[in-house]
Amino acid sequence: MGRPRGFDTDEALEHAMRVFWGQGYEGASLTDLTHAMGITRTSMYAAFGNKEDLFRKALERYTEGPASYGARALQEPTARQVAAAFLDGSVRATTRPGCPTGCLGVQGALATGDPGSDARDALTAWRNEHTSLLRDRFRQAVDEGDLPSDADPELLARYLMTVANGIAVQAAGGTARDDLQQVADMALRSWPPA
Repeated sequence: MGRPRGFDTDEALEHAMRVFWGQGYEGASLTDLTHAMGITRTSMYAAFGNKEDLFRKALERYTEGPASYGARALQEPTARQVAAAFLDGSVRATTRPGCPTGCLGVQGALATGDPGSDARDALTAWRNEHTSLLRDRFRQAVDEGDLPSDADPELLARYLMTVANGIAVQAAGGTARDDLQQVADMALRSWPPA
């Protein structure tokens, strides 16, 4: 029987998530991660696996925490309310006080070399999954008559995801929350009528 862990794994994962969010996969060194987590490399490997495993766990935490607005938005009663909640959530999550700006899922591994290719692929799959969830919700809206029969659910989902990703990039560049909210509001003006 081994010794019990001398640290809170949940808290350590929160700190790792913030390092990856702020520095990206390749920018986050093991020293940065273990320092922020308050543990040794040996403890990190024992609790979370290698850096890639830790990144995937941090992305799951991000999905369930700061990015959980996406899942909540899908529950809205109309397609327009889904879109509004999704974009509003994107603005809030990417400009959250006390957190890194931008989106871990967008900027965490956009430009990586071979060592970061698994992280890049994981984030591509993560973004595609969220686009698919939006597409499926908008298909349901077409079937229910909430969107016009000629509405393209795939295009609407891609449009929303592209605007949200742009919001994340602009937030990381320092654009103010109010300015980004105006962008989100403008994007909704072209939303198809029911």
